[in-house]
Amino acid sequence: MVAPLTLPTGFTENSVRVHPVVLYTICDAYVRRNQGQKRVIGTLLGNITDGVVEVKSCYAVPHSENNDQVAFDVQHHQTMMGLHQKVYSQEQVVGWFSTSAEVTGSDALIQSFFSNEASNPILLTVDAALSNGKLDISAYVSRTLSVKGRLLAREFQAVDCSIVAADVEALGSELMSAEEAPIAPSGESEVVGALESLRAALAAAAAYVDAVVEGRAAPNVALAPAEFQAALAHSQNDVLITSYFGNLIRTHVALADKLGTLELPLL
Repeated sequence: MVAPLTLPTGFTENSVRVHPVVLYTICDAYVRRNQGQKRVIGTLLGNITDGVVEVKSCYAVPHSENNDQVAFDVQHHQTMMGLHQKVYSQEQVVGWFSTSAEVTGSDALIQSFFSNEASNPILLTVDAALSNGKLDISAYVSRTLSVKGRLLAREFQAVDCSIVAADVEALGSELMSAEEAPIAPSGESEVVGALESLRAALAAAAAYVDAVVEGRAAPNVALAPAEFQAALAHSQNDVLITSYFGNLIRTHVALADKLGTLELPLL
């Protein structure tokens, strides 16, 4: 009896949209890779809506390659995924990335692993080495050919891939890609500017008071002393609340850094 042949099924993902922060994270991981390591791979996270995969974040996963064999640090992947889900519980694994310019033979092994993490994972290739003088990105989905339930081959098919950015992300990308970086004001210049504004306001107030005392101007009773004190107290409350939130965020970041350091596995 001839074994039944299972033909490839159709693709469910039609296009991929990548946020700029994903590309920055991938390029940063590529720059920080170990000496002698040819490429970096990692996990993609985001959402899938009506066949459109939106990649919002990612993280690199340590691995080693020898010819067509790949060793993937599953424990690191699971730890990072657990930490990410604590902050962004609505995001899920949508695929993985590679800093190769094209699909390689060992990619089928990694794709098989991520097929257990997502229903139809995508492969995002990012040419971080700038082989063509630019950052080329491509997205692929895969389908399998099997006989009697045994996997024979895996085919990668390119899908439409584009970069999308929110207003804040677009502004950040423009600043990072600008030929001349904007000069941030120093602490001293900010203090000098604030003192100049304060001196101008005090000079205007003193001139008004002198004019009223000398009879050259009529007093303005629109703001009574009680209302002035209430406005001043309200302004002080705003400053105190801002200071409180600043200290709270600083404590939260320090605590998150400690927890992340303790939970990440030693590589």
